[in-house]
This record gives sequence, C-alpha cells and structure tokens, in this order.
Amino acid sequence: MTADRVVDAIVLGMGPGGEDVAGRLAEAGLSVIGIDSSLVGGECPYWGCIPSKMMIRAAHLLAEARRIPGMAGNAVVRPDWAPVAARIRAEATDDWDDTVAVERFEGKGGHFVRGRGRIVEPDRVQVGDLRFRATRAIVVATGSAPAVPPIPGLADTPFWTNHDAIEAKELPASIIVLGGGAIGAELAQVYTRFGVDTTLVEAAPGLLPLEEPEAGAVLADVFANEGITVITGVGASEVSHSDQGFRVRLADGRQLQAERLLVATGRRVDLASIGAGVLGIDEHARALPVDEHQRVTSGVWAVGDVTGRGAFTHVAMYQAGIAVADILGRPHDLADYRALPRVTFTDPEVGSVGITAQAARDRGIDVVVGRTSVPSTARGWLHKAGNEGFISLVADAERGVLVGATVMGPNGGEVLGMLTLAVHAEIPISRLRTMIYAYPTFHRGVEDALRQIP
Repeated sequence: MTADRVVDAIVLGMGPGGEDVAGRLAEAGLSVIGIDSSLVGGECPYWGCIPSKMMIRAAHLLAEARRIPGMAGNAVVRPDWAPVAARIRAEATDDWDDTVAVERFEGKGGHFVRGRGRIVEPDRVQVGDLRFRATRAIVVATGSAPAVPPIPGLADTPFWTNHDAIEAKELPASIIVLGGGAIGAELAQVYTRFGVDTTLVEAAPGLLPLEEPEAGAVLADVFANEGITVITGVGASEVSHSDQGFRVRLADGRQLQAERLLVATGRRVDLASIGAGVLGIDEHARALPVDEHQRVTSGVWAVGDVTGRGAFTHVAMYQAGIAVADILGRPHDLADYRALPRVTFTDPEVGSVGITAQAARDRGIDVVVGRTSVPSTARGWLHKAGNEGFISLVADAERGVLVGATVMGPNGGEVLGMLTLAVHAEIPISRLRTMIYAYPTFHRGVEDALRQIP
C-alpha cells in the first residue's frame, strides 16, 4: 500500500455530473482526482441519451416515410440497421473509446485514475493499492446500473441490457422486452420499425407507470397499431435459454419465445460497493441522501443517479452546478425539484413536468385538471398521421398555479418547455391565460387546456 496522495477534491464516478464537477473544480484551481472504472462521460454518451436517440431518430424517419401514402404520394421503405450501427460508433461513442474525454478533463488540470474506487474513511478513497485523501471534498457520482429482477433462470441466460442493445451491429428477428418504462418503450418501438417481431411485457397495469395513466394507454394503442404485442399487468415468472432462443413464462401461465430478451426493468444504485457505510449511510438504501446543497455529510457531496432524484443527465448537471458552488463557497440556489422535466422519446413523445394528478391528490392538493386532445387542435388536425396524444395540466385550485403537466404528441418534449417554466416560476394560471399563443402550433393546445380549468 502506497502512502496517501493528498489532493483538494476526489470525484468518485466520472459520468456527466461527475465529469462536470471534476472539470469545474480543476478549472477553479483545485487539485482534483477523477476516478472511474468505466468510460469518462458515463452512460449518456456511450449507451444512453445520445446513441439511443440516434436509433430513435432513424426509426422515426422510417415511420414518417410510411405515412406518405394518402398524404403525399407513395414511398417504399426498406429498413437497414447498418448505417444506424455505424453512426453510433462513428459519431456518438468513438467505438467506446474515452480518450478524448480523459484528455479533456486532464487538459483542465485534473488527474484521472481508471479503477473502482471505494470510500474507506470519511476523507479517503482507495483504488486498488492507491489511496487518496481529500482535504476539501469527496463527490460521489457513481451513477446507476440496470436493475435485473430476480426472475428464476434469468441470471443464467445471455439476456441483453441497454448496453447490448446499443452495441448491436445486427438486429434479431424477434425480441421480448421486459419493462414498459421509458427505456423499454423507446427501444421496443425502434425494433418493430426496423422489422423485428417485438413483444413488450410490463408488470404494472400500464405502460410508462410513472406517468399519467392516459399516456400509457395511448402509447399501448399506438404500439398495437404498429404491430408490437403489448402485455401489461403481468410479470415474468421464469426465463430459460436454448439454441432456439429465449423462452419466458408469464405469471398467468402464458409462454413467450423470441431470439433475444432485453431486460429494461429500471436502474439501481450500489451503495455498498462505494463504501457508503463509512459515512453512516445504510448501504441497502435505494439512494444516497443529500440536502439542498448536495451534501451527504461534512466534506462529502453527491450528484446524479446515486441521489435518487431521477436517472437523467439534466438532473446530474443541475446538481453538479450546486455542488461545485457549495464546495467553492460561492452563492447558489438550493436544489429544487418541483419542476423536474422528463421526456420519453417514443412517437408520440411523452413530456412531463412536476407531479401527476394522483400524486397531487395524495399530497392533499385540491386538484383541477385541464385537458385537450392533440388531434382536436388546429396543428394536430393539420398534422394528421402520427398525431396521437393530449395535453394535460394539473392545477392547484387553491393557489391558482400549475403543479404538473403532461404533453403527449409530436414534439411533446419541446412543447413541455413553456410548461416547465410555468411550474418552476409558479406563474398564475390567470397570467397564462393572457398570453398570445401562436397559431397554428402544437403549443397553442396549452391555451385550449387552460380553458378547462375554472
């Protein structure tokens, strides 16, 4: 064991939030050690946001081409996965090489250590035989990993996670997707648009269980029309694999068979592996608790998935700014998640902010919901093919402000922007009604939904 190397700050985990914290602290003149056993940049650029949206973009192009008949002539579509796989390697992941990212961090004055780090004392981190002591801050940004459910037989099979799905150079003839949340729904639609026989299984009563129930119901209808077999309300009870592929037995006795199996049943954090117990944290907890400054304990901060505030790059980056300011002793706003936006990039997109109507009721809020159907709006009617969706506004009747909203439809995530601002700034509904909404736009549907709120 070598002697401790003393630095100002140690960043454990170099995903989007960790890399941002480490780089900004180094630029501020601190001596910084960044540690990660995987790629600098984390899940988002290599297996998450960026490559998956490249896949989705390609799949959307196929869908749009198929909508030409009856509206603009005729088109023959022949899906080809090869250019998608090539683009992911060339433009998004550098073939899963993080040399550029490492050099970017070290160019700011930081030092990168490849390895699995663990907190061994409140101010010390060990990586193999190396030990580092932080005089100013340890920042935990270790992210999350795919959650693999304890289904009998599953662990002994070569199932896919999102990593395998992103890295695939060829698509299977058929696939079963376990999990109807954002990741499972997005990938299932991509597969079927590229000609894969796709079955989507979600144990909850509907797809996208964290969203308004109507969003899952609409998406299920869209998927069925595209040829996806959607099974909800029942989970898998057993999985097996042979030369013929995967066999999945459902809890109701039905059996499914496909060439591949994708497990997309959520994400998990591993607090034991990072030594959270040293900080007095329950290592079996679902997340690392932080305060409004992103502090875990004195001298320790955390950002990103590990905090349990949502497995989103935008959350990690938001938290990174707060943590950096707090570490450097600079004025900063406290963390506020009332207007946390999220988007599921299916077609139609599902953009949400704040809380659902049921969650608001559970908090004792006097809820009023304003709703409009996207096809009934002028832009939705003009759009025609592929115009499924709705706009739903969740209002606090007593305070006269929005506490949540869902926009499902073409460009739903973009329309969400104005509603995120409305929830964040607590703009009075009476004020929102006085706005001029451009005609004919998708966001003009917000004005229609506002009319449904007394």
